Amino acid sequence: MERYDPESVKTLVKNIAVGSGVSESDAIIFADSLIEADVAGTSTHGVSRCNIYIRRIQKGLIDPRATLKIERNRGSVMSVDAGNGLGQVQAVKVLEKLIKTAKETGIAMATIKNSQHFGTLSYYCNKAADANMILLATTNCEPSMSPTGASQAYFGTNPLGVSFPTGKGFHVEVDLATSLVARGKIIAAHKKGVAIPEGWAQDVDGNPTTNAGKALLGTVLTMAGHKGYALALAAEVLSGVLSGASVGASTGSMYKDMDRKQDVGHFFCLIDIEALIDIDQFKSRIDTMIDEIKGCRKQPGVDEILVPGEPQVKNRALNRKEGILVSKETLEELKLLCDEFKLPFTLGC
Repeated sequence: MERYDPESVKTLVKNIAVGSGVSESDAIIFADSLIEADVAGTSTHGVSRCNIYIRRIQKGLIDPRATLKIERNRGSVMSVDAGNGLGQVQAVKVLEKLIKTAKETGIAMATIKNSQHFGTLSYYCNKAADANMILLATTNCEPSMSPTGASQAYFGTNPLGVSFPTGKGFHVEVDLATSLVARGKIIAAHKKGVAIPEGWAQDVDGNPTTNAGKALLGTVLTMAGHKGYALALAAEVLSGVLSGASVGASTGSMYKDMDRKQDVGHFFCLIDIEALIDIDQFKSRIDTMIDEIKGCRKQPGVDEILVPGEPQVKNRALNRKEGILVSKETLEELKLLCDEFKLPFTLGC
């Protein structure tokens, strides 16, 4: 893997998206969401996924110029149809509507159906925190995880996310899959041809496996056993059942189902902090909490206690300075797309 200037990669991805039929403004959102994942160190949801989104657009499985349709709107609550558009683009547009509403009412909520895999939840949660708001977000996704006691994939890794603004110069970020590990890490291991650690996944027959290929055909294990299963179910209800999107095994796979749409669902609940407490007071209180956490007695060999979000701060500083890591496989995919759209390949030139 080699490092490349994130802004240069972002421009290239934006141009590729435009070449596939995405509008300039939407392509900027799409590219930004991917590169921000890489900058934060979550490369499994970054530019490495650009190719599959574009290929699905080319096959007519994603509408590059979809429009949002608000199907229900009662007060500060809305039900939205994403029109089978790019998940990142449609989710940002919904969030912008929610921010405007939450400033007036104190809270705003939306379900989104007919969407796609839309990257990291922290991308949206951090945007809310930038506006001194708290976004609670969930999404369902393609089946990859079985209920406790089963060997059949039913749930996606169904992440939960929330970010909190602080006075420390960074947000507290919680963005976690309800699986033991994000499926993207198994996909990455499969691409590299390397084994995965024991305890991550089981094969199609329910047996433990370290073979990434067998794991992708089988299921990822839930985090914390039955507790992860329960959280995955809750995310499925909020994102899928409540929104009207596909549920469980009926949700399309971004990689395997190249003949049908995904119909992923999302759930956003946005809280304006100022509706409950002065923002300066909130930040002072959360800063005190952070100081107390970091001041806890340490285990032997531990130099510093970190709060969620601090590793990403360090990653962002490093990756903005030295560049984001891009694999040879991803570079080849980007080059091929540039050739197809008759675009100059500008990385490393």
